[in-house]
Amino acid sequence: MGKYIVVALILATFAGCATNQAFVEGKRLIAEGQTDMGLASLEEAARQEPDNIEIRAVLLRQREAVAGRMLLEADSARSSGDLAGAEQGYRRVLELNQHNERARAGLTALDTERRHTALIKHAEALLERGDYAAAEPEVRWVLQENPLQRDARRLMQRISDMELQSGKTGPVLKTAFKQPITLEFRDTGLKSVFEIMARTAGINVVFDKDVKQDSKTTIFVRDTNIEDLFKLLLMTNQLTHKVLNENSVLIYPNTPAKQKEYQELTVRSFYVANTDVKQIVAMVKGLVKTKDIHIDEKLNLFVMKDTPDAIRLVERLIALNDLADPEVMLEVEVLEIGRNQLLNLGLQYPDRMNVNMLSAASAAAGAPFPPFEISSAGINGNGSNLDRLTGFIANPALIVNLKRQDGIINVLANPRIRVKNREKAKILIGDKVPVVTTTATANVGVASSVSYLDVGLKLDVESTISLQDEVSMKVSLEVSNIVREVPVTGGGLAYQVGTRTAATTLALRDGETQVLAGLISDDERTTLSKVPGLSALPWIGKLFINQNTTRNKTEIALLITPRIVRNIARPARAASELHFGTENTIGMLPVTIGKVAPRALAMSSSSGGSAAARSNAQPPSTLPDAFQANVPNPAFPVVMLAAPEQVAAGKEFAVSVSFADAVGLPAAELELNYDITALEALDEGENSGTRLLKLSQGGGAAELRFRVVAQKPATTQVAVKNLNFPGESSGLSAQVALPPAANIDIQ
Repeated sequence: MGKYIVVALILATFAGCATNQAFVEGKRLIAEGQTDMGLASLEEAARQEPDNIEIRAVLLRQREAVAGRMLLEADSARSSGDLAGAEQGYRRVLELNQHNERARAGLTALDTERRHTALIKHAEALLERGDYAAAEPEVRWVLQENPLQRDARRLMQRISDMELQSGKTGPVLKTAFKQPITLEFRDTGLKSVFEIMARTAGINVVFDKDVKQDSKTTIFVRDTNIEDLFKLLLMTNQLTHKVLNENSVLIYPNTPAKQKEYQELTVRSFYVANTDVKQIVAMVKGLVKTKDIHIDEKLNLFVMKDTPDAIRLVERLIALNDLADPEVMLEVEVLEIGRNQLLNLGLQYPDRMNVNMLSAASAAAGAPFPPFEISSAGINGNGSNLDRLTGFIANPALIVNLKRQDGIINVLANPRIRVKNREKAKILIGDKVPVVTTTATANVGVASSVSYLDVGLKLDVESTISLQDEVSMKVSLEVSNIVREVPVTGGGLAYQVGTRTAATTLALRDGETQVLAGLISDDERTTLSKVPGLSALPWIGKLFINQNTTRNKTEIALLITPRIVRNIARPARAASELHFGTENTIGMLPVTIGKVAPRALAMSSSSGGSAAARSNAQPPSTLPDAFQANVPNPAFPVVMLAAPEQVAAGKEFAVSVSFADAVGLPAAELELNYDITALEALDEGENSGTRLLKLSQGGGAAELRFRVVAQKPATTQVAVKNLNFPGESSGLSAQVALPPAANIDIQ
């Protein structure tokens, strides 16, 4: 009775689902793509029947499917830059499930990206004005939170190029610290020289108590920036400085004890995304000599404490070395061609005669064919059982074989497998055959174990991806099949396996196909069944021969095509070559003196000359008029051209043109020339080989993207020509130094 009640309840449940119009309508709307209305109908059906398990299951499943589709669309919109559409998608997901963690994380990421976009725009505006020193901290802030931000990486590369071409950044002092100056002193007190430089530059200088009061220096320089002389005097007198504010510096001895007192230290956490954190830490300890490092292998991060210059150097090292491993997609086609031929022709005669005692059962069943009797009366006259022996041949007595069979077998497999660089990919197409092993132990019993033997096609490929988009592969191919079963004493079973193997190492270009063939197995067996004596008769002897011929021929062909999914782009020299500093001061910028015009080195035309130049006594507290008259005007700016050194064929790259030290410079126009047979400009203009670039007032920058159209390795050039300033005199253009042509190697 209970079974009938359960069946009735199940039938009633399904009947209720079938008659619930909201449930049926909801499934139909979702199938047609009207997800919002469909989910609303399903929710209405669930409210009508809250205890219906099927309706609840369908509602939950469809809600998760719709949420997953919306999340995918929102992620795609965020990747393409449509932040408004992405936010709408995430909020729709939260309306379906307010506890969806992916949607909440997406909204948080959108807020971060909006903030990053604002920082990037502000940094670009600073770069347009040539103030890369102020733009660098903002770009670095973005890269700290998102190392893969494309615009930030592009701007950081541009900032690195500008720093490399300008040669120095200097302390952040917003005074006349870059003003040229002429100094001519012999055995003069060091503090007095610093006092003159401070008054000229308009900065405050504070000396540590341990700076020697009797230190003297000799210096003869003309028309050189105060910044360069300031650093040079510090270095040659074992001193260093610390910037206190925009117009104040502290000078103290460059000793380990004073470094511990004044040198600022920074604690920074670095998340390593693609490389083992231990390898990165070993590099940091070996190059930067940082001692205070903590490693968290679980989160793949390390925390270091060092100077800001060392932290900055580590940031660039990680950006260069923490790269995703190259990946390649291996497209494999395996073709097995088999041909089987069977020929069975002739008369098959009986190969034995049976002799048996005739029993009552066999007699009742009928006499065998052909019967003949052997009587033993003459041998034993008393009537023994020998007269009951009967000889017979089993039916059929004669078989005519007229059989020929041809078979063709084609087995095709087309697996595709994606593998990282220097990792091994394995493919098995076949069976795992069980092999039973029985072990007998005294006083214990018999134990059986099962192991599995791989039979079929096994392919092992280890790929190495080069920077030239070439894939070197170690290929090992094995084709095996079971020939026969071999019984083992004790009840076990083993197998005789036939194997064909091939191993090689080859190198293929991206998209190139290599064929490995020739693994041929050709077996032919012929068996002749003959009637003794009669088969040797001439002419008619063939009637007493049965021929059985079997031929099996198989061939394995392997086609393998590598397609590089992701590779490492070789960085330009400006990005891969970092300034290290000195052995004692990591990250310190080089101390140099700017180039001076030859005429500025001539002897002074005044008969008196500079009072400070001729006197060995302490200079006066105020700057002499003769000294102030020797301060020349700043030099004219130069044009900087930044382009990568190497680019692969078919790839895109950017070329940027900007001014260095161009404060107060008017807007400019210049021509950028390139070879149309090797490069193609990606703007809307014609591919004429010339582009007119406009630089804004105050040293702006312009960028133009190109695509490599040359198919063979070559070297091409991009050059800046015909600089002019609209509305200004032609003499200004003649005094601005143009950069040499940039050579680009096409790989």
